Amino acid sequence: MKNITSKITPLIALLLFSCTPDSIIDENSNAQTNSDNLFSKPSRVSNTVWDFNDLSLWEDASLNGLANYSIENGSLNIFTSPDTWERTKVKTISTYGEGTYTWKVYVPEMGVGDKASIGAFLYSNDTHEIDFEIGYGTQSKRTALNAQADDLIVYMTSQGNPYHSEQVKIKREAWYTLTIDLKFNTKKRYVANWKINDVIKSTTELNYGKNTKFKIFCSVENLHFIGDHIPANQNYALFDSVEFKGN
Repeated sequence: MKNITSKITPLIALLLFSCTPDSIIDENSNAQTNSDNLFSKPSRVSNTVWDFNDLSLWEDASLNGLANYSIENGSLNIFTSPDTWERTKVKTISTYGEGTYTWKVYVPEMGVGDKASIGAFLYSNDTHEIDFEIGYGTQSKRTALNAQADDLIVYMTSQGNPYHSEQVKIKREAWYTLTIDLKFNTKKRYVANWKINDVIKSTTELNYGKNTKFKIFCSVENLHFIGDHIPANQNYALFDSVEFKGN
């Protein structure tokens, strides 16, 4: 019996040594890390820039015609054909919420009186849409704004909830930085600011908030409201980049 006990004692000591608190702590630590990875939320993308070297993260959204766009020298060239109601558009595959949206756009000379619009906008559905739309404008709108021959009209619009629209003039044949800034107010609703070259041009409070996400659009569309006749010219725009910065 004494010999058996002497043989068992080293075995017990070995087992106790192999189960030291350090080993138990390491195992628990690894289990906690695995648990955290399993249940953690995906990291939120806070800053995304599309330089238009390709369209890999965008998809076609064109209506009433061909997909009239291409990548040229690092810019997205979008156009519509004359004597049509083409609506050429691309949109992001992903959706976005609160943050700052910026388009760098070249605005050319557009056809006089053409019902054609350069669009930089956010779209969830027809009543949750926030737009920049640039065109020649109707003669009545140009007169009201005292537009000169080299001016175009920028429409800054919320299409609903609530409806809001203001218009300002810009000069044609120039690059512009267009920004829509969406921030939450104390009621967790969006407040929209439209900026041109970092200057606020329009502001409105919307009656919806974080449950509404948007796709980002770049477009040139032949639209009835923004001129006096069906386009007689090919109208185009160049988009150098689009950027989203999450708040």
